Amino acid sequence: MEKTIEQIHQEALNELEAASEAEAVQALSVGYLGRKGAVTQFLRNISKLPPEQRPAAGKQANKTKKALEKIFEDALNRLKTKDTVTGDRIDVSLPGRTLLAGSVHPITQITKLMCDIFTNLGFDIVEGPEVESDYYNFEALNIPKNHPARDMQDTFYISDNIVLRTHTSPVQIRTMEKQTPPVRIIAPGKVYRCDSDLTHTPMFHQVEGLLVDENVSFGDLKGTITTFVHRMFDDRISLRFRPSFFPFTEPSAEVDILCVICRGKGCRVCSQTGWIEVIGAGMVHPALFENVGYASRFTGFAFGMGVERIAMLKYGIDDIRKYFDNDLRFLRQF
Repeated sequence: MEKTIEQIHQEALNELEAASEAEAVQALSVGYLGRKGAVTQFLRNISKLPPEQRPAAGKQANKTKKALEKIFEDALNRLKTKDTVTGDRIDVSLPGRTLLAGSVHPITQITKLMCDIFTNLGFDIVEGPEVESDYYNFEALNIPKNHPARDMQDTFYISDNIVLRTHTSPVQIRTMEKQTPPVRIIAPGKVYRCDSDLTHTPMFHQVEGLLVDENVSFGDLKGTITTFVHRMFDDRISLRFRPSFFPFTEPSAEVDILCVICRGKGCRVCSQTGWIEVIGAGMVHPALFENVGYASRFTGFAFGMGVERIAMLKYGIDDIRKYFDNDLRFLRQF
């Protein structure tokens, strides 16, 4: 054993003092503590010492080994921190990376706005199943089997009696079965129909409303719809109610609003008419009240509208399919 453990320890400290880079410190650590390092070789050669010297030499060598391990580790951490903060590889004066934040989808934004408007008018939000029975989707809404009104709904049938709901009106029936008047609800949600083009998709979103109480009139319906339109768009938007037909309301009406694009002058969006249909509405048909067991003294109104259509008018969008393309150039505008 040419060198004592004290000499090896001191040489390691001297070389470490001259090391200015992490790579040099790492090389010293291997040179002294690696498999062929000086400290490791000393430990292996202790067996060649006289028996009475071995315990003291082994104890001192292990103590030196632990001390050097700690010294080399501290030196490496110190140099790595220095490289990170002041080294040439990282310029801490550069601005930080911008984190890309997501945003709420325009359909969700408009749905929330619609719900906020109606809840401020005293309506509650109610939801129901998207996979619905034929009874709730059609029969309870005064659309019995073989009724011609079923042709108005391009329905996805799962079986003879199970469908993907074509509107959120079944929620109205389910709510009336559980609740006695007064009833004031809106039912937002997804609905499904076999249709796809520039203005229709197989899955889309609706918000339907129902109000039932004593002495509810068509005037109450007009007031509610007018308030909604003015809050969604602005007070300058005119409305008109045209007679129409829906099996579950009588009388029924379609609600047109003054074109928000051209303000009634005529454009491609309104087909040069100056008006755009946005809502179907009417007084609840007495047959529905019979189906849920309501007394004849109650009257009510119902209405429904497509969220995508309202959003298209609100944001000036000309193709409904853009909502579902996941094009970031489109979505980032919202």
